[in-house]
Amino acid sequence: MPISSIAVGSPSEFGSADALRAALAEFISTLIFVFAGSGSGVAFAELTDNGATTPAGLVAAAVAHAFALFVAVAIAANISGGHVNPAVTFGLFLGGNITLIRGILYWIAQVLGSVVACLLLKLATGGLTISAFSLSTGVGAWNAVVFEIVMTFGLVYTVYATAVDKRSAGNISIIAPIAIGFIVGANILAGGAFDGASMNPAVSFGPAVVSWSWASHWVYWLGPLLGAAIAAIIYDWILIAPTTHEPLPTTDYS
Repeated sequence: MPISSIAVGSPSEFGSADALRAALAEFISTLIFVFAGSGSGVAFAELTDNGATTPAGLVAAAVAHAFALFVAVAIAANISGGHVNPAVTFGLFLGGNITLIRGILYWIAQVLGSVVACLLLKLATGGLTISAFSLSTGVGAWNAVVFEIVMTFGLVYTVYATAVDKRSAGNISIIAPIAIGFIVGANILAGGAFDGASMNPAVSFGPAVVSWSWASHWVYWLGPLLGAAIAAIIYDWILIAPTTHEPLPTTDYS
């Protein structure tokens, strides 16, 4: 799809009931996702008396994020598309699947949902620390950017392949929330030990605000946005085209 498909939208969208309902769905889904995901980290710290991260803790974080994202995407899919992530919204904007105006509404809703989730988590736990994303010892900022680019590329590519591509209608689109949750869980297992494996600027923003810790925070915006852009360009601009594969009629192989 050419770059001409990118749409700014109308300023009236800011007051559109449909757009506001969609933004509310994004807010709620992001809140649910961040509360469960960040909450798993707070629970691990509580159970281990703030001990060092272990392989079991990494697996627990991956499972919590995978399950929570599966639910968050599924419950918002019919209302907002279930982005739950500014990087996903950005990638879909580049493919002409959402207007700039609605994308801004989504971004606002997503980051607010994350901040509120972290505030509620801090309140519910009696003031326990909500740790911001940070780089592990020996991991440079640009190493982390590469991690975030690759992991977010995988996430947004999965979104396009299972939820956006019209050829995925049917069984593939039904499993889209599961596939999206699985790729995030798998990426946390791959990159969590190095930079926390955010893949989602909103997920990083909430803990940073609540803990007021901004060291290397830019990594968690630049990496995911670049990864989303690359996935959008490859899938929407190249793979979704009239010349791509068309499934054979069932009569041809039955």
